[in-house]
Amino acid sequence: MSFVSDLRVVLEGRDFRRLFGTRLVSQFSDGIFQFAVVGFAFFSPERSTSAVEVAAGLAVLLLPYSILGPFAGVFIDRWSRRQILVVAPLVRGALLLTTAALVAADAPDALFYTAALAVLGVNRFFLAALGASLPHVVPADRLLVANAVTPTSGTVLTFFGVGLGYLLRTVFGADHRGTAVLMIASGVVFGLSALIARTMDRHLLGPAYDPNRPQTREALRHVVSGLTDGARHIVHHRAAAAAMGAMATHRFMYGMCTAMLVMLSRYYFADSAENALAAASLVAATSGVGYFLAILVTPWATERFTVESWIPAMLVTAGVLTFALCAPFQQWGFAVGGLVLGVAGQSIKICADTSVQRDVEDAYLGRAFSIYDMLFNGTYVLAAALAAALLPADGRSLPVLGLIAAGYLGGAVLYRAITPSRANEPLPSSPS
Repeated sequence: MSFVSDLRVVLEGRDFRRLFGTRLVSQFSDGIFQFAVVGFAFFSPERSTSAVEVAAGLAVLLLPYSILGPFAGVFIDRWSRRQILVVAPLVRGALLLTTAALVAADAPDALFYTAALAVLGVNRFFLAALGASLPHVVPADRLLVANAVTPTSGTVLTFFGVGLGYLLRTVFGADHRGTAVLMIASGVVFGLSALIARTMDRHLLGPAYDPNRPQTREALRHVVSGLTDGARHIVHHRAAAAAMGAMATHRFMYGMCTAMLVMLSRYYFADSAENALAAASLVAATSGVGYFLAILVTPWATERFTVESWIPAMLVTAGVLTFALCAPFQQWGFAVGGLVLGVAGQSIKICADTSVQRDVEDAYLGRAFSIYDMLFNGTYVLAAALAAALLPADGRSLPVLGLIAAGYLGGAVLYRAITPSRANEPLPSSPS
């Protein structure tokens, strides 16, 4: 089935439509907020940006997902998920108004980043509650379809939110006042998701009462030991371990590319902060197109070449084409490179998701995806930190670009060495 057909199927359910609407509105708000943070941290006319500051900004955006992710499930399995979806937007809205006030008052950057971390921490619980709620509003035979279309649609709305953020910045300015307006707009939009969530019954989304459920303190203590057990289990399932390694390889190299792009846009491609933001936004837009193309291409490709062949093919493609397109250090090359990495990266992620779901035993699946999320975000932040140590002030470095290409190629070789051979097994198809 096509993406549009899949979406039409799951939208038949009234409760799914409400949960889906809650997700779309919240991720649209995320796009505005993320653009505001990126614009403030990297492209503010009043300040210079170093590679170290790029790494710090990316850490603010991603570390809450890495650190809080494994612990979020403890609470969403004990608190009313519908209430989380109602209350979290209100808390986040208050935090965003606080952040806007800090920006407008020209408060120290440390306070801004602390407030932004708090906003993203709340959002981590919100997104986890959305994921856990999905089986309560979709029949079991349509859950695969729902899992396929909801993240994709949410990502698309995030890109639209980024676009609105860009327009608002153009209208209200790139100074602290303009950033404050973006924060307020994000808070207002996110608050609308609470109104949608409130239309659902309080008990619709669970969790079901379980008298044998461990106490919260005990459950939190077990998270770390559970992750350790999950890691041991993954190590003994080579296909899943290799796929997660390929995903981590891409995210690491992509993180280095991101840091390089920000520095090049700020100090090499453009002569002003606004032109630099336009250059970086173009690459973000082409990457978004690549993400969407991957959703169309990957199922077709894995039917013909298998997951185990498509992952290394995408790693090699990313390494070779990224170097070839970006080595001249021209804006057009990085724009096309963004498209290539969008297709390759999302293809790898789709295949890695499938490998983990297919090869990890169900009892370990939750822990496996907690480790997956930590790798997904943690490697990206570590890569930005490494880039901060290697990149020159203007971001132009052929050796670093060569290191990125070599990393992709090395990841492909390592993946093929680790993964077991398997008969032709395409990605699971949606039920028709």
